[in-house]
Amino acid sequence: MLTERSTLAQFLIEERRRHPGSSGELNSLILDVALACKAISQRIASGALTGVIGSVGAVNVQGEQQQKLDVVANEIFLRANEWGGQLAGMVSEELEEPYSIPVEFPRGKYLLTFDPLDGSSNIDANVSVGSIFSILRAPAPGEEARVEDFLQPGTKQVAAGYAIYGPSTVLVLTVGTGVHAFTLEPKLGEFFLTRQDIEVPETTAEYAVNTSNRRFWEPAIKRYIDECLQGVSGPREKDFNMRWVASLVAEAHRILTRGGVFMYPRDSKNPEKAGRLRLLYEANPIGFLIEQAGGLATTGRERVLEVNPTDLHQRIGLVFGSREEVERITRYHTEPTEEPSDTTEHWNPLYGVRGLFHAI
Repeated sequence: MLTERSTLAQFLIEERRRHPGSSGELNSLILDVALACKAISQRIASGALTGVIGSVGAVNVQGEQQQKLDVVANEIFLRANEWGGQLAGMVSEELEEPYSIPVEFPRGKYLLTFDPLDGSSNIDANVSVGSIFSILRAPAPGEEARVEDFLQPGTKQVAAGYAIYGPSTVLVLTVGTGVHAFTLEPKLGEFFLTRQDIEVPETTAEYAVNTSNRRFWEPAIKRYIDECLQGVSGPREKDFNMRWVASLVAEAHRILTRGGVFMYPRDSKNPEKAGRLRLLYEANPIGFLIEQAGGLATTGRERVLEVNPTDLHQRIGLVFGSREEVERITRYHTEPTEEPSDTTEHWNPLYGVRGLFHAI
């Protein structure tokens, strides 16, 4: 394998050689992030054997039930990345405020945002979970980062990626030159390049959405899903398959592997929030990856990467995946849509918008 495939370090060195003025600090930071992902992968693989499965009995800053592995993964990310001198600060989905680099370590020119363990509620069921990260330039290199330093639109990202912990551990990365996947070889402890220049297929017949939230959706999303459900007899004239893992990393990885469209749109369930997913830790890094792979990522109304953050833990609606489907969903948000009065009747392809006991 050492002669057949590039390691992550070799890949990053080759990328650096294309930019002679590069200092190598970004490479070092990405390798530190990769080290954190290796450590988290090992802790997840050991599962209940090391007592890290289950809840800690508390909620995090997001108001969500915190899992033991959330705490462990967050600590691993902090310890792996605080010392190297590449960072001016870090923010985590698990922390209310930015993490200050300890005074004994130098401060660098980058910022790191991360979700240490996305989909952690699936841990007990042994379903794939992951870590998501994004790297930004620090407005004041060498100085301690402030809250406002992290509030940059996704277009400012210099690198982003995720690790998915499943049957194999895979690190998916972009540094702005396409999307590449590296599989962890556990015996050597190295990530090896296994997929290069990943592209999301433009068309798809697969979508992912949590249909239990249908009653809260906007008409555009209802219209799109209803058309998919009508299959070959409906306006789309083809059958669709639905997938839902409740793990953003797993959903994104499937779409990068075989196409599809993911929807966690803005809804009326909590009018005070513009969506469910976090802009800095989830939507921006995933959006960057998807766009680099030729897909699209939107709120339904605007490009995700162009949204200006206003809060570290800002939530947002997110739709991403195959270009044709995302464009269609975006278009539906601009067109007038007649919302059906009854969900069950509208979904029934045999009777259209009529129910079984309605007069024909």
